[in-house]
Order: sequence, then structure tokens, then C-alpha cells
Amino acid sequence: MQGIFVPIMLYLYPAKAGFFMCSYNQSICMNKLFIIVLAFACVSCRNNHPETAKVPANPAADSLTGKLHTLSAQGYFAGFSVAVVNKDSVLYENGVGTSNLSSGEKYTAQTTQPVASVSKTLIGLALLKAQEMGKLKLSDPINKYLPFKVRPALFPDKEITIQQLATHTSSIHDNYQYMDRSYILDDASGVAPTGYLQKFNPPSAGIGMEEFLRGLFSEDGKYYAEDNFTGMMPGQYYEYSNLGAAIAALVVEKATGMPYDAFVAKHILDPLGMKDSGFYGRGKEFSNRSYLYTGKKEPLPFYNCITYPDGGLVTSAADMAKYLQELIRGYQGRGKLLNKESYKQYYTTYLGPRNFLDGQETQNPFSDEYNSGLFIGFSPKGYIGHTGGDPGVSSLMFFDPETGTGRFLMVNTDIDDKQGNDAFYGIWDALELMVKTSK
Repeated sequence: MQGIFVPIMLYLYPAKAGFFMCSYNQSICMNKLFIIVLAFACVSCRNNHPETAKVPANPAADSLTGKLHTLSAQGYFAGFSVAVVNKDSVLYENGVGTSNLSSGEKYTAQTTQPVASVSKTLIGLALLKAQEMGKLKLSDPINKYLPFKVRPALFPDKEITIQQLATHTSSIHDNYQYMDRSYILDDASGVAPTGYLQKFNPPSAGIGMEEFLRGLFSEDGKYYAEDNFTGMMPGQYYEYSNLGAAIAALVVEKATGMPYDAFVAKHILDPLGMKDSGFYGRGKEFSNRSYLYTGKKEPLPFYNCITYPDGGLVTSAADMAKYLQELIRGYQGRGKLLNKESYKQYYTTYLGPRNFLDGQETQNPFSDEYNSGLFIGFSPKGYIGHTGGDPGVSSLMFFDPETGTGRFLMVNTDIDDKQGNDAFYGIWDALELMVKTSK
């Protein structure tokens, strides 16, 4: 759910996109959405159960574990987890710190928490799986599938296509309606957190995703407004949109006749053995779920989002290691979820300089807004993946197509100053140690 959450000292954008960092290792500017939080956990992937498993000594893994614990001791994050993989092996996975400051429960590679906008990468895979099944075509107009009409306010005769949703060129805009209505507290007794751009609503305000999107985009909808659109022609300019992602997920539902979360479980999570992953608030229980914290280590109440596909995936580093391996194999033409042609479409760079009104991001090597595949980003340095940010959440998932190695990081604490940002990237940079030893 990468919402737009802005901790006290961080400048953030609105949208559940990934968080976008300007000035690598110095300042965070967040991808249309919010700020980033950090949490880390350490556990060698080869030795997830040290009480029973006996493995040969691995100096690189031991060194990385030591670095992660040193970074954790700086106190910026309650907990975090990481994974480093290539197409064949999980090189390292671990959790560090705590998932519950009150009880002291350890954060492990199996601890679960939301990953915010990294969730959107699943929507791209789901669209392509539905296309393989003959249920839709990326070139189709979305109104072919939706139970209500979506027409850009200033270009009512222009159809928005599925591909435009998936490349953030649909002209759909995340306005204040999204920020004010989409985030829902789990418990009516929960205290809504302050200091964030988005509003946290009581459980009674929760409605279905289809009803919410109809209210925003149907011309007779109760939340309809012209500024639900950018004012640009569909297909013309890139603007990251959480609402556009949610509409794409609704297209999957209507085209396949299955709820989005059930479709993803059947065609992505279950085939990869991601047993601890799913969408919070959709009937799945997460017994090992981490609490989320503000930058001052105050616990946040549990929350979910009406538009859950755009950022609501709850998962673990161990499960994300499996997912990242599949993305690498898919890029190399060896994936199991989609055929070669589908993965080729997934990883096509669809945009060019003409599609960026303010120019392409070129500074941060791990920004996902330099170019776009189908709900997956390309960085200025050629890395492929996505970022994520929500209240109490920050995540990074990228792989290097040249080396075939990938890294994943998620934290359970807001990042609200430069020192926290530096610590976050310190963890990310430390993972390079395992990448180098794999070459």
C-alpha cells in the first residue's frame, strides 16, 4: 500500500508507488508516495533453523550478519529483513531487530509485514497471466471490462487502455479523495496516527474496491471530480498512480471472474510456494506479523487499504526471495509463472523522454521511475524492480539483469530524517557483499 505518508522530516509524494529517493544516500524524495521506513532482520538463508541445521562456515554471510547487527544497533529501526538471491540460489536471508518492541519478539526472515508498492509488480504478472488465458489483451480499452465507464474529464472520447494503466500513462490521478478515503483502521478502538498525508478512517468507512472506484470514476459517482484525472491525454505522460493500479486489478477481476487476491494466490503465490504471503484484510491470517512503528518507535495501529492491490501485500523476506528468483528467471526466459513472450512484454521499456513532463529521474541508481515495464520499474543504472513506502513501511526490491543477482529489503519503522535514510541505504549497500561473493 504505499500510501503517501510523510513522517515529520521527510518530503513525500502521494501514491503508493514505491518511494523514490533523490540524492542516493542523502535525501529521500519518495516516489509519488510517502516516506520510507526501515527495519532489518538477519538470518542466513542457509541456516534459518540454527538449532537443527549444520552448515559449513560462510565468512561472507557471517560478515554480512555482523554488519547488519551493527547497523541495527544504531537504533533507527525496530526491525527489518533482507534477502539476496540469484536465479538458482538464495544466497542470504535474515531478519534483525524486533517485530514487537513490547514483547521483544525477534524479527526473522519469516516475519511478515506489508511491502507497500512492491505489491504492484504482482498486478503486472496477473495481467499477463490473464492475457495468456485469453481473458484480455493489454491493448484493450479498460471500459471493455469495467462495470462502469471511465472517461478522462478533458478527453471523454479517448479510451484508456490496460497497458496505459500498467505503465502509469493513463492520466488517472491520485487526488485528495484517494488520500482521504482509502486508508482504513482495522480496529475501531485504534488511535489514528498523525503526521501523515493520508487520513486514517474507522472500520465503518471501509467499502469494497469496486464500489470505491465506481464512486471516483463513474460520472455519476459520489466522489467523482475532474481532478481525478491529470488533464493530459491518455498515453501521453507518465504519472504514477495508485488508483490506476487498483483499476488494473479490478480489470483482472472482471476479465477472469475471480477476486484479484484469489487470482494472485492461485497463479503466483501458490506456484512459488509463498505460503506466508497474501493480502491483509482479505481473510488470510498472519500469525507472525510485525508491528509497524513511527520514527519515534511508537506503535502504529494496524490498517489496510480499500485499494489493496496497489500496496497491500503482506509477506516475508523468505517468500520474497522466492519471488525475486522467479523475476530473475523470467527475465532470462526461464520463468515458471509466464511464458517467454509474456515475460518479454513484462520487461519491455515502454516509455521515452517524451513521456516525462519533468524529465526522467537520473540521480538515484535505485529509483524505479526512469522507465516503466508493466508495473515494474527500470532505474537509471539499469536495475529492475520496485520501491515501496507506507506508514511504518519502506521496501526495496531490485535485480541486476547483467549479473542475475537481486536484493530485497523491508523495514518496519518510519524513516524521518537523513540519518535514518543513510542507515536504510547502509543496510542495502551491505547486501552487496553477498552479491560480490556470488560472482
